[in-house]
This record gives sequence, structure tokens and C-alpha cells, in this order.
Amino acid sequence: MELTRGNEDLERLNQELNDPETLRAYREPLDAYRPSFLPRILGSWLVFCGNLIYGEKPTYLKFRAVEVIARVPYHSWASSAYTLLTLFYSDEGKALKLSNLARYARFAQDNETMHVIVISQLARQEERAGFFRHTLIPMLFAFFYFWWSYVLYLANPRYSYELNYMFENHAFEQYSRFLEENKEALSHKPIESAFLNWYGRHPRTQYEFFQSVRNDEIIHRNSSIHEITPKA
Repeated sequence: MELTRGNEDLERLNQELNDPETLRAYREPLDAYRPSFLPRILGSWLVFCGNLIYGEKPTYLKFRAVEVIARVPYHSWASSAYTLLTLFYSDEGKALKLSNLARYARFAQDNETMHVIVISQLARQEERAGFFRHTLIPMLFAFFYFWWSYVLYLANPRYSYELNYMFENHAFEQYSRFLEENKEALSHKPIESAFLNWYGRHPRTQYEFFQSVRNDEIIHRNSSIHEITPKA
């Protein structure tokens, strides 16, 4: 697993992905990956419903909803790992693999939690949120997404990883579009956050912050597929 909070290699990779050529080289090998039928249907439905409710244009409040949901698969994987450990604790190899998954999931949740907390603060400054559309609906999405990911992982881990690939790929595309359309404005907006300081990331502007989040999402996306096809 690539994603660990406080991992210097991860933060270095995140910074390197600010370079367009490095990002392209990192992204393109998995751009054409085609998930299996079931996760493809579920992922397409999830993205379609999100665009229907929040629109196709990326906004602060849409990102807040996205990040509430984005934490979910990592939580569900940790729960799946603990469930399976009760069955395979006597198999040391299997237990080690599941324990590594649980550790990764905790680190990934920290990363996504940082996203949603900071973006929620930014959204409060930029847009007015409604309880039903921007709080209740994301929670309902998160509830169902949790159980999809949990059941899929127990049935076939590949399906759960592929579902996450689709969601993270959509998030990456949305952040990329947001940065492209709002580069000038975001570059002139300073950012201050106690949570970012705690996390250990120190962007100077909103552009740098959203760029780092975009990079996180492509790392999440690729990490999901690397779990299916680990390097030799």
C-alpha cells in the first residue's frame, strides 16, 4: 500500500505529481483499466447520482460531499479485515496481509479526513450549505457505500478495490477540472488550517491545497489497482 499518513515517501510523491509530465507518467498506465462488471455498474451509478444531485461542475460543496463519501471504503476495508481476522487468525500469512490492510485503511482514513475537514471550512467561506442536500444526502450515500464496499470485499476483494478505483478516478477528474478552471482565483487565496498543520502539510494557497488533494486522489486510485496486481 502506498498511502500512509506522515510517510515521507508519500509526501514526496505528492509533491512530484505537481509536475505535469510526472503526473501524466503516473496516471496514464492505469487510465485504461477496465473494472469488472459489478463494480463498474455500482461505480457508474454512484457517479451519476452525485452529478444529478450536485451537478457536473466541481464546487466547494460538491467536494465536501465527495470527501464525506471518499472516507468510506477505507473504513469498510478495516472492518472487513477485522471480520476476516476472526476466521483466519491461525493462518499467519493471511493474518499478516489483513493486518497490513487494516493499517493502510487507518492511514487512508486520516488522509481523507484531512480533506473533508479542510474543505468543509473552505466551503463555509464560499457557499451556503443546506442540511438536506449537503449533510443528510452525503451521509446516506456513505452508509450504502460502506456496506457495498464491505460486502464486496468479503465476497471478492478485487470488486471492492475496483469500485474505489472508479470513485477516486472521478474525484481526480473533478479536482483537475476545478484547478484548471479556477487557477488564477485559487492562487490568490491564502489558506490557514490547524488541521493541516496537525497533518503535516503546509500549502500556502488554496491552489496548492487543492493540487495536493488532486494528487492524493490519483495515488488512492492507483493504490487500489496495485492491490489487485501487486508488483513482482
